[in-house]
Amino acid sequence: MIEVSTPGKLFIAGEYAVVEPGHPAIIVAVDQFVTVTLETAENVGSIQSAQFSSLPVRWTRRNNELVLDIRENPFHYVLAAIRLTEKYAQEQHKELSFYHLKVTSELDNSNGRKYGLGSSGAVTVATVKALSLFYGLELNEEEIFKLSALAHLEVQGNGSCGDIAASCYGGWIAFSTFDHQWVNEQAQKQTLTTLLQTTWPKLMIQPLTVPKKLRLLIGWTGSPASTSDLVDQVNQSKEVQEIAYQRFLDDSKTCVETMITGFTSENISLIQAQIRKNRKLLQQLTSITGVTIETPALKKLCNLAQTYGGAAKSSGAGGGDCGIVLFKQKSGILPLMSSWEKEGITPLPLHVYFYGKKEKDESKR
Repeated sequence: MIEVSTPGKLFIAGEYAVVEPGHPAIIVAVDQFVTVTLETAENVGSIQSAQFSSLPVRWTRRNNELVLDIRENPFHYVLAAIRLTEKYAQEQHKELSFYHLKVTSELDNSNGRKYGLGSSGAVTVATVKALSLFYGLELNEEEIFKLSALAHLEVQGNGSCGDIAASCYGGWIAFSTFDHQWVNEQAQKQTLTTLLQTTWPKLMIQPLTVPKKLRLLIGWTGSPASTSDLVDQVNQSKEVQEIAYQRFLDDSKTCVETMITGFTSENISLIQAQIRKNRKLLQQLTSITGVTIETPALKKLCNLAQTYGGAAKSSGAGGGDCGIVLFKQKSGILPLMSSWEKEGITPLPLHVYFYGKKEKDESKR
């Protein structure tokens, strides 16, 4: 049996701007996981996920294409990952086989409500990794990212694929997305093998070294948000305020690049200053587009963090989900957690996850 676990993610800075090629974000992988298991099967395979139903969805093949025996299915990301990875496997002259695939996830709470940790990205990466092992494809991190990104965009149609990068690489990363139009055009002209080996314009994935005294705290407001819906709303609104939106993009790029400098120079105060600046930029984006990113609960989360010396902002698409706080010492963290809990905000017991390391990293609480 093959078993693969991939971590969820949280955006630290650069949200929304990151959907534009060449505009960086900072993202962390967190120690909550999606796990995919594969077992060899005969003639009929299955896909199963406890998040959707305890009953497996059965499938067979028709002309080397995977065919489900029901029309409605909740496994779009898994299926896209299977289709593209098996297409690549065929290009490597691998014979396709049958298997039972099972998905389990820690990225939702016990009631199935999402924390905003990038479950769709993590399950896509886990599926690609598991099939890579199953077919002996020997894909490296960048190739896994590219296959997963192609599968993810096939389903979602928008987004940066930053969650894909975090699930592939782990740890803290600086990321900017690729030229999606160029990749889509090349995908029509090239084999997958060639496309994975080609440099994708604007793509940047840079692991970051974390200052030793930096502390990350994550709070959950209990209000899940749809990233794809919010990104769509911003995309629809930005046309009206094109000049102001371009200024937001430029300012976000400067802010995140300065924050990356803070990481490389281990300057926590500089990192915190850019977190606060990025929060203001996202507030400006709300003024430009009319899309609510920082909800009242997220505002309360951030303002309380400020009173205890932390630098805070919403994480990801906003509209609910999580907020993040960066401290340069442990003092202030426990009082803040108590204050959050009084306001109905849940501190999440998450730590940054690095592949190959059992121990928790230096940003632990």
